[in-house]
Amino acid sequence: MSLNLWAAFGIGLILGSFVNVLVHRLPRMVMASFEPASEDAPRFDLCLPASHCPHCHTPLRLQHLLPVLSFLWLKGRCGFCKHPIGWQYPIVELLTATMWAVCAWHWGINLTALCWALLGTGLFALSLIDWQTTLLPDALTQPLLWLGLMASAAQWVTLPLTQAVWGAVWGYAALWSVATVFERITGKQGMGGGDFKLLAALGAWLGPLALIPLVILASLTGAVVGLSLQWRHRLPANGYVPFGPFLAAAGAFLAWENPAEFMQSMGWLAF
Repeated sequence: MSLNLWAAFGIGLILGSFVNVLVHRLPRMVMASFEPASEDAPRFDLCLPASHCPHCHTPLRLQHLLPVLSFLWLKGRCGFCKHPIGWQYPIVELLTATMWAVCAWHWGINLTALCWALLGTGLFALSLIDWQTTLLPDALTQPLLWLGLMASAAQWVTLPLTQAVWGAVWGYAALWSVATVFERITGKQGMGGGDFKLLAALGAWLGPLALIPLVILASLTGAVVGLSLQWRHRLPANGYVPFGPFLAAAGAFLAWENPAEFMQSMGWLAF
């Protein structure tokens, strides 16, 4: 692997560590925003309190914060209380690093690769958060949407700005319409507003032509996973399988593949 790919891998490791922070803290920040503010409550955000062991609450030192390396050095246990460290931390770091290296290999060392790597990182964080908490925070979906529009306007990606705008509009409107009709008919909420915003963000990156295959792929994948969990009696108690991770996975797939060519290969439409 070339030096440039190793550099991309290293940046991905650092951002993978930040993804772990987002997954742990951002949902708690969202839920806290709905509670009455208290002047005595300690500050809690992405910066404070400092990183600490969730079991013994001892603040971590610099040598404990090195992505993957610290986990190996500590043999998967806290350096203070020896409580096991979850495998999610190094796995997320390695997957994010691999994604950055793959983007650098596929698009080269340029702004295009940077844009797609940032999109992939955001989608990965959103998928983990939604799967664990059924939340898709605006703090991630909205920046992804605006970054997609900016990348299109600056021609860092090949999608024309007009298509990026219409992709965002139709992405939000499509799921909002379906969810509204479902709620009117059944009286139940079938989909959260975060899903609308996530599809709008993906539309800004992929354009309106990608929305049909994206939703179909996400729906089919979600149905297969949901039925598998039900068959294995591992479906959540509320019977709800988050849709966000499947939207994100389908969007990542179509970011790699050309949406129009993919639809042609499947025989759905010809452009």
